[in-house]
Amino acid sequence: MKRLPRRLQHGEEATLVEHLEELRQRIFVCLGALVVGFVATYAIHKHLLHWLNRPLPAHVGKPITLGVAEPFLTVMKLCLMGSIVLTLPVLLWQLWAFLAPAVDQRQERRVGYFVAFAAVLLVAGMVFGYFVALPAAVHYLTNFDKSEFNVQLRAKDYYSFTTMVLLAMGVVFEMPIFILAMTRLGILSTRQLRQNRRVGYFAVACLGVALPGVDPFTTVIEILPLWALYEGSIWLSVLLDRRQARPVVADGVSSP
Repeated sequence: MKRLPRRLQHGEEATLVEHLEELRQRIFVCLGALVVGFVATYAIHKHLLHWLNRPLPAHVGKPITLGVAEPFLTVMKLCLMGSIVLTLPVLLWQLWAFLAPAVDQRQERRVGYFVAFAAVLLVAGMVFGYFVALPAAVHYLTNFDKSEFNVQLRAKDYYSFTTMVLLAMGVVFEMPIFILAMTRLGILSTRQLRQNRRVGYFAVACLGVALPGVDPFTTVIEILPLWALYEGSIWLSVLLDRRQARPVVADGVSSP
């Protein structure tokens, strides 16, 4: 059995051919992980369909299909999305292992903390989307003037909507990582973030409006945690700035 690609050490020299070979091996590892994730997702796809159908009101029933191949294609698409989410840690690890030699060893632990924090935020966002945002959106939209319509949901449209909501909530919950990266790179300062809170809250509200879920009730539900994440990002940036400044003061090398 061929070994997994060897991770280069910081500063270790390698030829272009060696870099391309490492990249090829890591791509094959990612594809293999996706295949395993796809098989695992397909094995539980009936349970996955049941979980996604749970937010549907009783008067709607199960989603319907209108084409001969639509049940098969819908399940395949759902399994592909599930495999990407399931194998995301492997994909990110392969990406990090390929790029790590360019990062100073003193920064590797910090990057590791950021990656772990990003994974927690992604899971938290998808959990919030499934238990809060998705049921609220589905309930409101399918009950809107239901006495005037025969509400039936097409399978591929409904599952596309649910996966879009879950993935969107997972991505927007990464906002603290984005803000921390901006402050670490010097693009923004914590002082600017605190002084321009109103602008930031307005921008976050615009982001919430752009999320899946067209009704005002769902939009408000999505905006509130985003505001909380934005405020938390500001104070987390302030905390990191203070921790970074302490050694400088202690060594007596701070500028007058």
